[in-house]
Amino acid sequence: MVKLSLCMIVKNEEANLQKCLKSVQNIVNEMIVMDTGSTDRTVEIAQSFGAQVPYFKWCDNFSTARNAALKYVTGDWILVLDADETLEPKIIPQIRQIMNDENALVINFIRHEIGAAQSPYSLVCRLFRNHPKLYFNRPYHTLIDDSAIKLIKEESHWKVIDIPAIGILHYGYQPEFIKALDKYERARKAMEGFWKQNPHDSYVCSKLGALYLQIGQTEKGLKLLKQGLKANTADFKVIYELHYSLGNAYVKQQKIEQAVKHYQKAIAQPILPQLKLGAYNNLGGLLQAVGDIQNAKKAYEFTINIDPNFATGYYNLGMLLKEMGNLPEAVKAYQKAISINPEYAAAYQNLAVVFFKLGYLAESQEAFKQAIILHEIQNPEQAEKLRQGLKELGMLE
Repeated sequence: MVKLSLCMIVKNEEANLQKCLKSVQNIVNEMIVMDTGSTDRTVEIAQSFGAQVPYFKWCDNFSTARNAALKYVTGDWILVLDADETLEPKIIPQIRQIMNDENALVINFIRHEIGAAQSPYSLVCRLFRNHPKLYFNRPYHTLIDDSAIKLIKEESHWKVIDIPAIGILHYGYQPEFIKALDKYERARKAMEGFWKQNPHDSYVCSKLGALYLQIGQTEKGLKLLKQGLKANTADFKVIYELHYSLGNAYVKQQKIEQAVKHYQKAIAQPILPQLKLGAYNNLGGLLQAVGDIQNAKKAYEFTINIDPNFATGYYNLGMLLKEMGNLPEAVKAYQKAISINPEYAAAYQNLAVVFFKLGYLAESQEAFKQAIILHEIQNPEQAEKLRQGLKELGMLE
């Protein structure tokens, strides 16, 4: 029987670790949870699941830490998770089957980014054979990909297998997690150091360039993303990310034609459709903004065809249908978005507006109330603004 080992590095993850370990306790044969200096209950929680918890003194390099953790693994295969991730149970039969393939080296599957409205999916390599020539590199956004490519060139029988299904749920991009762990600053420092030594590495250009955009340094981001494209990488996933982020950068600068061009180039890459959701969605928004309603509608419809559970796609389609005057269909789109994401405050608010225009006053008032309740939790300022507006209209006492 193939033995599977969980291998993690952690620090102060008591809020997340139990959920993570519960998701894998019935599939892994051993747990290696390397601690890098926790001061909370992280070690205690890991030990309660029977994990081996070696200590590693942190050195500002995730690859060094992950490679140190690999030394404790005894299984045939290695599953790597972060504490803010869980394994999706539905994928377990598929990965068990592939692990029995004697030529399988690496298994990639889709990670669902919970809380990421624009690009909710990414393809990740988190399951690989325990082979002495596989190791992590890069100080942040660590990968075994480079070592796997090198090994396959030496021994051509090895295979990398992509599973087009969700294998991991990732909660780390929800705003409260980012704020709590100061992820942006930590990522920036780690990637800048690596980039200075590897200025033509297209992967780090894509990741660091996108990070610069997130923290408001648009010009630095643009320069780095263009540099990444000049590197002429053969990795279509990286090319997609570069074009997608360039589209985002040009949107910030209100250079619509250039943004559209890069979103279209991103969509043209031969990668899994789920990974293109962000580009389709943003392209739809741009086309809608410039009045190309029919093509905007097609872009939004692409998103929900790719992923019927993409709440943002239904919401944007509802906004477009409202603009077109097709109010009954807009209602259906908003209701579908809400059925997928019951905490979608903006969907409730716009549903209420459409109900009001249709003359369904009781339904409108109820939807507005629900929007206010959700805004109070998510955005109190917006809740107060909506409340005052409704009072002026006489719809709220």
